[in-house]
Amino acid sequence: MLKGSITIGQYIPGNSAVHQLDPRTKIIGTLLYVVILFLVGSWTGYGVMALLTGLVAAVARLPLRLLLRGLRPVVFIIFLTMVLNMVMTPGQILYQFGPITVTDEGLVHGGRMALRLLLLIMTTSMLTLTTPPIDLTDGIEYLLSPFRRVGVPAHELAMMMTIALRFIPTLLQETERIMKAQMARGADFESGGLIKRAKSMIPLLVPLFVSAFRRADDLALAMEARCYRGGEGRTRFKILEMTGSDVTAALIMAAGFAAALIV
Repeated sequence: MLKGSITIGQYIPGNSAVHQLDPRTKIIGTLLYVVILFLVGSWTGYGVMALLTGLVAAVARLPLRLLLRGLRPVVFIIFLTMVLNMVMTPGQILYQFGPITVTDEGLVHGGRMALRLLLLIMTTSMLTLTTPPIDLTDGIEYLLSPFRRVGVPAHELAMMMTIALRFIPTLLQETERIMKAQMARGADFESGGLIKRAKSMIPLLVPLFVSAFRRADDLALAMEARCYRGGEGRTRFKILEMTGSDVTAALIMAAGFAAALIV
């Protein structure tokens, strides 16, 4: 069961076809999805990408309300991005409120940017929701392993990226806990203007940083106690292996990406 409203970094156990795919297939597919999403320039193309996202979510048996709940913390950022594009993009003026003008091109561009961010966050969430952290680490390490010849620490980078993803929901839950504790002592985070609300968040930073450093220290001690020494000489309990399902998934993704670019 997921806690909080953040889905990125959390994992839901399951036996769906998406859960059973090789993590390398899902990582490469997600990266290509992000690239294609920024290359698509038409509403029809975005519709194809949204359809592909819905197909993956349906096959993975992820409820739509779960994915939408993960968008809740970034709704303000998406809305702000859309508004800024609406008023800063030159073009034919639709509405004018003093110095602020809303253009036809800005309205279209802002809507596309908002939809792009929505699909980006939902797809990234599905990667972590359907991939165990250990498999995600192994997949990233395998993909980075060719760069070891030029001195890139593949295992260390993969481990740091996975730990960072896993810490996102943990830190946000810790922030929510600290906010509730301070509100019980009379703190006010909701009244006043934007500047006042921003200032009221400052007392959260000290206990949040203390908690983050404490968790990082506990994690380092736990890894030391288990004699963790990096990637050199380590063996794996589960060996990653591509199957026919990965080939099928790759073909479906390639067809969807090509359709989005063509239309």
